Amino acid sequence: MHDLRRLDLNLLVTLDALLAEHNVTRAAQRLHLSQPSVSVQLARLRALLDDPLLLPGPRGMRPTARADALREPLRAALETLGRAIAPPAPFDPTSARQTWQVAATDYGATTIVLPVLARLRTAAPGTRLAVREMVPQHITRQAEAGRIDLAFHTVEGAPEGLRQRILFDERYVLAGRAGHPGLKRRPTLAQFCRLDHVIVSPYGGGFHGPTDAALDTLGLKRNVALSVPHFLFVLSALASTDLVAMLPARLAHGHPALRVVAAPLAVPGYQMAMLWHERVHRDPAHQWLRAQILSAVQPR
Repeated sequence: MHDLRRLDLNLLVTLDALLAEHNVTRAAQRLHLSQPSVSVQLARLRALLDDPLLLPGPRGMRPTARADALREPLRAALETLGRAIAPPAPFDPTSARQTWQVAATDYGATTIVLPVLARLRTAAPGTRLAVREMVPQHITRQAEAGRIDLAFHTVEGAPEGLRQRILFDERYVLAGRAGHPGLKRRPTLAQFCRLDHVIVSPYGGGFHGPTDAALDTLGLKRNVALSVPHFLFVLSALASTDLVAMLPARLAHGHPALRVVAAPLAVPGYQMAMLWHERVHRDPAHQWLRAQILSAVQPR
């Protein structure tokens, strides 16, 4: 077997032309090369393959048996190579059959995946979407291996080594059940601290968050009565108790069971971003998906 690392691909292109034309001059014209150049390449091919390939005949050059045997496999190989290195075809969502894999928290699924879902179902009805639990320390490895296409994460603390696009800025609001006696109007700071709060602790068990850090700077504390790992549980807890919570505005606004008011202190918000690996950055299908998500979550 020949060492392909020593093979000049241009020789195979020349051989393909020679086997099609059976004539050095016509092959040179087809390749836009000079006749002497093609003659030199033919000599190299003969040495490489240890076969004359083309022999003089009464009506031009005739292929040897080895050349005849090479013709179809060589043509097929060059066509396959041509398709492999050709620019990717434009993405057609109407005929696509992709299964998208995205990593998101329940917050990310509600504020990012849900808004884009209807347009994905309409524009690309043959595709499927899998929302996977987001484990921040696994995102980069999952993206490298192709196990996820996108992840949704705050800009702060996002894994390194991935491309990112900011989707929106998020802020916190104070929320409780509709009719909550402590939320008829914006509470004072003292009233806010006396309310019973629920907090989201992503890894479970935490009772201190951004709101508590803001209160610490003022020398104040609030009563955190419940800590849970997911935002969606918070919504149910608020609707059925007198607990209150500092919630991301996109999650709280429009919820029929909640009363939302401005908090009496400023709590820094955050930016949400979508993350993806360099390996899919230029893929037309992935570019289309990212564009759909960006359009769905950003204000027009």
